[in-house]
Amino acid sequence: MADDIERRTLRLVAWRFIPFLIVCYFVAYLDRVNVGFAKLTMDADLKLSETAFGFGAGLFFLAYFLFEVPSNIILDKVGARRWIARIMLSWGVISGAMAFIPEIASATGASAEYTFYLLRILLGFAEAGFFPGIIFFLTLWFPAAYRARIVGYFMAAVPLSSAFGSPVSAWLLGLDGASGLRGWQWLFIVEALPSIILGLVTFFYLTDRPGDATWLDAEGRRWLQRRLALEDQRREHVSPGNALASLADHRVLALSLVYFGSVACLYGVGFWMPTIVKGFGLSIAMTGWVNAIPYVVGFVGMVWWGLRSDREGERTIHLAIALALAAIGVGGSAFLGDPVLKMIALTIGAFGVFASLPIFWTLPTAFLAGSAVAPGIAAINSIGNLSGYFGPFVMGWIKDATGGFAWGLMTIAACAVVALIITVALGHDPHLERAPEAAE
Repeated sequence: MADDIERRTLRLVAWRFIPFLIVCYFVAYLDRVNVGFAKLTMDADLKLSETAFGFGAGLFFLAYFLFEVPSNIILDKVGARRWIARIMLSWGVISGAMAFIPEIASATGASAEYTFYLLRILLGFAEAGFFPGIIFFLTLWFPAAYRARIVGYFMAAVPLSSAFGSPVSAWLLGLDGASGLRGWQWLFIVEALPSIILGLVTFFYLTDRPGDATWLDAEGRRWLQRRLALEDQRREHVSPGNALASLADHRVLALSLVYFGSVACLYGVGFWMPTIVKGFGLSIAMTGWVNAIPYVVGFVGMVWWGLRSDREGERTIHLAIALALAAIGVGGSAFLGDPVLKMIALTIGAFGVFASLPIFWTLPTAFLAGSAVAPGIAAINSIGNLSGYFGPFVMGWIKDATGGFAWGLMTIAACAVVALIITVALGHDPHLERAPEAAE
């Protein structure tokens, strides 16, 4: 009977939230990284060097870092429904404004380069809190034993947005001259509109906590609230006692470094992948299709590896294997000149990077409890996402200095190796994720 209630309740919760959140994150990630495709024609118009582009692309993450923890604390107070809606509306407006960098620069007297920097900073402030806010939101609805697969389904939006977004972005670049706008301007405008629309829908669609879920029957609500409360009680003795303590906890800091290494691979390569692929001598349209290949494989890795980790009830080895594949693939691609072999290596790296992400997020939610959950998750995400600044900037700086991407790719791969070492050293207690015993 209890198993029937569990299956029925979690099925309803999953179908209620996960497809919608996938669409939201799909749009969020696309707005965050479409600058990589815009670069193919935007750089010449704005007169940006490789270093300037890498610096500007990375500035997003510095602003993101500064507002992550405050944003998640606010979300915990006011509820996901209001705060996620605010985030999506504001980032949609700012992302769309990227299309008008020349006009904004002309009106303000600033250079196009500095206007690019400013808008990337504002976009980081606007979007800060979205991802850790959703991770925190999922802990309010799903027991620990289900989180790798649920986070994997949600984060599948990342490779999907790049896989589908790549050919769409390439097509939008082909609208050059339509209504007097350049193709990269159409890219920013068209891809910003869904964020604004979904922001309005979010306000009316999300439910903050299980106690508010009138769409669940009373029996399901009681079961879910009790199960999550018991799991929270089980973690209390190992969790930091409050928000401030969570920011100084050695496990939070260690996991921040693990996430730094994983995200360095994600963004360091992701922002430059269209440029690397186009360097094979392909057209912009073909670049879009070839660029999508690693992300399709990454999608498979993310969903399958997360589900496997849940079924096995094991985290450390699964995460270590994924990080090893990321390091081997990204690092190995630096030594390969043949386009086919290089893409195979990058695809292996993408499988590893994407497979690592849903498993990683089971680790902090297995020991954080009570008021430490929201700030702890935000701290890990904010520190880890500093690599979103580090990765693209280092790749651009090394490209300007050496004329190639090899040393940049090896630097990014080294970050994954460090993350792997910390993962194994830190370990994980699977008891903290098991369902409560009958006595409990």
